[in-house]
Amino acid sequence: MTTLRDIPVGSSCTVKALTGTGAVKRRIMDMGLTKGAKVKVVKVAPLGDPLQLNVRGYELSVRKDEAERVEVEPE
Repeated sequence: MTTLRDIPVGSSCTVKALTGTGAVKRRIMDMGLTKGAKVKVVKVAPLGDPLQLNVRGYELSVRKDEAERVEVEPE
């Protein structure tokens, strides 16, 4: 299982599934990370947290623990 956290900077992927439940899963979905969404990892902060992503034409920052809940398929 590959998660969003495993994708290197500059690479793209497609969201396959979301793990987690309740409010955490809803928050991730509200940010636009839904099944089938194309995601590009733009950069990672110097200490590794958060990750900056390009999703649906806008920039989004997510923490590592949130990124671990997003299963992806690398392109």
